[in-house]
Amino acid sequence: MKANGANVGIVIVSHSPLIARGTADMIRQMVGDSVPLSWCGGNAEGGLGTSARDILAAIGAAWSEAGVAVFVDLGGAETNSEMAIEMLEPSRARRVAICNAPVVEGAVIAAAEASGGATLSKVVATAEELSP
Repeated sequence: MKANGANVGIVIVSHSPLIARGTADMIRQMVGDSVPLSWCGGNAEGGLGTSARDILAAIGAAWSEAGVAVFVDLGGAETNSEMAIEMLEPSRARRVAICNAPVVEGAVIAAAEASGGATLSKVVATAEELSP
């Protein structure tokens, strides 16, 4: 069941800001504004990388009482996402999940599932079905 009528939020984390933004654009075109959505990528110098601080801000921007599913592209993005989740208050941290799924395909199918009102666990499970 959805929390307070809100849909699960989606966060895209990529070492490349172009990949993160492009994935978010694809999701918006497919599900509109029905899902809270945010993305981050790149480092402060404009190169490839991720930042726990930026991920924390992205989680905040896509926050939903129904939870937030985070999609990452590489190991560093996952590590920094874990660090960002640890910075959240425990009550919020419990409602954030890192998905073990392909970034683009996983995020798109997760957003479609979330737009229909699925729970965080269902959104994550659906996306993770795409993992090898």
